[in-house]
Amino acid sequence: MVKCNRSSCSEQAVINVTAAYCKDHFIDYFESKAAATIKKYRLINKNDKIVVACSGGKDSTTVLYLLNKWFGNVTALAIDEGIPGYRNVTLEDLRSFCSRNKIPLKVLSYKDAFGFSLHEALKKVSVLPCNICGTLRRYLLNAAAKGFTKIATGHNLDDEAQSIMMNFMKGNLELAARLGPVTGVVMDGKFVPRIKPLYFCHEKEVAAYAFLQNFGIRFNECPHSRISFRAAVRDFLNDLEQQLPGTKQNIINNFLKLLPRLKKKYAAVADIAHCSSCGEPSSNELCKACVYVNSLKESAPTAAAAAAIAKF
Repeated sequence: MVKCNRSSCSEQAVINVTAAYCKDHFIDYFESKAAATIKKYRLINKNDKIVVACSGGKDSTTVLYLLNKWFGNVTALAIDEGIPGYRNVTLEDLRSFCSRNKIPLKVLSYKDAFGFSLHEALKKVSVLPCNICGTLRRYLLNAAAKGFTKIATGHNLDDEAQSIMMNFMKGNLELAARLGPVTGVVMDGKFVPRIKPLYFCHEKEVAAYAFLQNFGIRFNECPHSRISFRAAVRDFLNDLEQQLPGTKQNIINNFLKLLPRLKKKYAAVADIAHCSSCGEPSSNELCKACVYVNSLKESAPTAAAAAAIAKF
């Protein structure tokens, strides 16, 4: 039987991450890591009004729990893309969690905002599901978060390492410059900053925390994720991590050394404009959300999305 590594503890270890921990000491270790990230990068101040982008999965539920525990006055915001057998299940878990913890929950769907679900859209356009879904999801999160000062997301260390490698592999240094514990390169009045409290937490640590805290989630995975570029990079990094433990952490550590220079370089040439159709931040005349929606129906998302968001 492996004992907890804390010198004063004689309890049996339940997980071995950087060291072996019993349940209580692992929870303390995990929460201290997230709290240190918030403090070091000044992710939250006392005047912030925080909305948590929630899927009902382990990562976003963990962020929601911690920020509600530490700061209170948080709101959960979920986007229902319309993925049969998946999103309806995670939303059921999320509603139950928010009800038990008395956390306000707002749900906005593609169907209400755009007139079609992701499932319906994929029957009409030939595009990778994650491409159109990610674009429309980010659009609605930003639009629905107006009035809040920060959007907290559940991105963990594994997610960030994948994003870094994806952008490097594609040569997208400008997109890489937007990464980090706080996203973005320049401020824009219509863009709500994203923060990542779990930035230095490994995915397996988040999963263990959610399980040990008995959040009541089912650890489902989107059925479309397996065919994405991210899935290929994830599997590559997981294999490499097995052969060379610490690979993901090294990617993060070295990227953070480069990040200030990347942000400075691309902040100097950043040209933040606004979509001529919906008014949301965009680097082109039409934002990608409007381009996708225009290809699926005659009207841009402006009126439908505004009406759906107004119901909040």
